[in-house]
Amino acid sequence: MTSAALLPCIELESAPHPTAAVIWMHGLGATSDDFAGLVPELDLSGCQSIRFVFPQAPSIPITVNGGYVMPGWYDLTGMDLVSRQDAAGIARSEAAIAALVDREVARGIPYERIVLAGFSQGCAMALHTALRLPHTIAGVMALSGYLPLADRFASERHTANAHTPVFMAHGTQDPVVVIQRGEESRNALAALGHPVQWHAYPMPHSVHPREVADIAAFLRQVLPASV
Repeated sequence: MTSAALLPCIELESAPHPTAAVIWMHGLGATSDDFAGLVPELDLSGCQSIRFVFPQAPSIPITVNGGYVMPGWYDLTGMDLVSRQDAAGIARSEAAIAALVDREVARGIPYERIVLAGFSQGCAMALHTALRLPHTIAGVMALSGYLPLADRFASERHTANAHTPVFMAHGTQDPVVVIQRGEESRNALAALGHPVQWHAYPMPHSVHPREVADIAAFLRQVLPASV
C-alpha cells in the first residue's frame, strides 16, 4: 500500500514531540472524529507523549442495513455478526490499518510503543489486525466488539503479539454487540494464552465514565513515561 492510499485520519497529540501512538478505529456508520473528543477526558499523566490517530473507514454498502452505503471496515450480512463474515473486506481493512502502523514507525514511533484501539466494528479490526502483526506492539484496546473470523485465529495469529496486553470492555446491556460475543472473544483469546484484562460496565453500546478512567489506566500501563 502506497502512502497515497493511506486512510484519511484525524490526529491529536497529548503533548509535543510524541514518542508513542494510539491508532483508534471508529464503529460502523461513524466517522473519524467519533472518539477524538474522548482524548481530553483521559488522564494521561504518567504516559509518554502520545499521537492519537483516528482513521476514517471507507463508505461501503452494508447488507444488514439493506445495502445502505455508510462508513464501514467490512460488510455485515447478519445481526449475529458471526455468520457469513466478510473475510475479504476484513483483509482489506487489515492492510489499511497495518499501513498506518508502518507510517507511525516511519515517523519515528517504534512498534513497541503503538497501541491499536477500536469500538464495535473498529474493535473487531483492532483485535484482528494487532494479533496478526509480525512486530510486537504495546497493547490493544477492544471496546464493545468481538474477535472476527475466530475460527481462523489460532492458525493466523502471530507469535509476536502472543503476550501483548489486551484491554477488553463491554456493556452488560449492549443490544448491538451482545455481551456474549465479547465474552466468547475473551475466552477464545484467553484459551490461547493472550493476557486479557476484561471489564464489564452497566451500559448499552456506548462508553461508560468508569471505562474512560480504565482506558487511561491501561495507557499508563503500556505507554509509561519512564520508557
